[in-house]
Amino acid sequence: MRIVNWNVNSIRARAERIGAWLDRSDADVLAIQELKCKDAQFPREIFDNRGYEVAFHGLNQWNGVAIASRVGLDDVEIGFDQMPGFGEDLAAEARAISAVTGGVRVYSLYVPNGRELDHPHYTYKLEWLDRLRAVAAARLAAD
Repeated sequence: MRIVNWNVNSIRARAERIGAWLDRSDADVLAIQELKCKDAQFPREIFDNRGYEVAFHGLNQWNGVAIASRVGLDDVEIGFDQMPGFGEDLAAEARAISAVTGGVRVYSLYVPNGRELDHPHYTYKLEWLDRLRAVAAARLAAD
C-alpha cells in the first residue's frame, strides 16, 4: 500500500492539480492538510470520480484535514482523545483525522505552528504533540 502526504494549502485552489496528480499517481491513500474550507465546500468529486473514498474535517479558512483512500476507509475518527485546542473556540482546530485504510490506521495531522519560543502557541504545540504521543503509544500497545 502506498501512502502519500500532501499539505495542499487550500484544496479548492489546488483542485485541478490534485486531480491531475491522482490520475498519474499510484497512491492508495492520500493524507491531506490545510484544506482551508468548510465541509460543505470540500470538492469531494475530485476523489469520487477517481474511485477514492474520502473523509474530511474542515471548519473555516484555516486548517482542515482529509484522508482519501482507494483501499477502503473505515472507523473514521475526527481529532484524537483529549486533543488540546487553542483559545476559547476549540472547534476552530480542524487538525486531526484518522481512519482504517487497507487494514492500517492512517492519520492526517496538521500540527500547530509554535511560533516563537516564548509565544503561547509554542506551549500549545508542545501540549498537542505530547497528547498525540500518548495516544499513539496507547494505540500501538493495544495493537
